Amino acid sequence: MAADSNVKVLGTWHSPFVMSVRIALHLKSVGYEYVEEDLLEFKSELLLKSNPVHKKVPVLIHGDKPLCESLIIVQYINEVWTSAPSILPSDPYDRAQARFWAAYVNDKFFPAMRKLLVTSSTEEAKKANTSAILEGVVLLEEAFKNLSKGKVFFGGNNLGYVDLAMGTLLVLIKVMEKSTETEVLSKAKTPSLAAWADCFSSHAAVKDIFPDVDELDGIVMKLRAKSSKAAAATTTN
Repeated sequence: MAADSNVKVLGTWHSPFVMSVRIALHLKSVGYEYVEEDLLEFKSELLLKSNPVHKKVPVLIHGDKPLCESLIIVQYINEVWTSAPSILPSDPYDRAQARFWAAYVNDKFFPAMRKLLVTSSTEEAKKANTSAILEGVVLLEEAFKNLSKGKVFFGGNNLGYVDLAMGTLLVLIKVMEKSTETEVLSKAKTPSLAAWADCFSSHAAVKDIFPDVDELDGIVMKLRAKSSKAAAATTTN
């Protein structure tokens, strides 16, 4: 898949939101130029110009037009490049359900994971966030059964909108399991999600993008140290 000079992605290798965008482009067989940003140290002028509101990745630049926010970008990719299987369902109700659960993953499930791994400073907070995550996977187990209609992915036979939102958190889930010694995707409690995770991780559009667990754990530790430092500065000022 040759790079298309007309399509550019600004991202960081460890961001699940960036991974979602890149996998969507791979599913549509769209070549693109990938530009790695180091948000911990420096934000490029291109990023600040392309996303002046949030100053975050991912950013998709198509021609000279930038787009921000991963779910919006994935929808755009699906609408612009129509030759490959659709990432969103054709049925209006199914499409609305996919949007609901993808938003749940981004707005509820991921923040609980980030709080646990990065900002939870007390055992009580860690316990509360772990509980929220385990409750979340039970909800997602039921959602998978409804959305997949007995197939291997949330999107049925093909990777879909919810797959991209949830699947890109799988490596982060492994980091959480490693650091907390808590099994998140259990074959006993969430057998459908456990089987889905294996299928998602081995998909051709995914496996070359996933970061190494230990490398991602290193980034999480840096973010945790940065958060602790900021909290300490707030307390002392």
